[in-house]
Amino acid sequence: MNENNLWTILESENEYLQNKSLYQSHILEQYKIYAEMADRISARRNLANVFFLTLHTTIIGAVGFSFEKIELINPKWLVTFPIVAIVVLCYVWWRLIKSYRQLNTAKYIVIGELEKKLPASPYWSAEWKALGEGKDPNKYTPLTHLENIVPFIFAILYFMVWGVVVFFI
Repeated sequence: MNENNLWTILESENEYLQNKSLYQSHILEQYKIYAEMADRISARRNLANVFFLTLHTTIIGAVGFSFEKIELINPKWLVTFPIVAIVVLCYVWWRLIKSYRQLNTAKYIVIGELEKKLPASPYWSAEWKALGEGKDPNKYTPLTHLENIVPFIFAILYFMVWGVVVFFI
């Protein structure tokens, strides 16, 4: 990250040169606000996951319920259209997870830059490093690694249902 994109005023400029405590309090306040924004992104991401899990659980329940009436569908390949639409939902879910991950990554980089101006670095240097930066699964497995798999599991399940309906029923 280019620091010039983060800092609007150099430390050597204007009133901050005379009042270092004002400078520190402003950075701390911005840090608090930005950390809260990062937490809110995580909460929205969780809400999106709950929405899609609920949606797909409902779809699977409806598919299971409708299996006893499957012989009414003729020709069988007509089930392709709803399955494609449902798999597109899986793709949208996966892209949303990816987007939230990218947004959170950027937010935590900025938090790390803000922490360079604070006396402690709890998120960037301490916590993330203590967790092995997500590289050691014995210490920590990032949630996004698991989140990315779930939409594909549902998509594979839907393709399997499609195959059973079209080729075996």
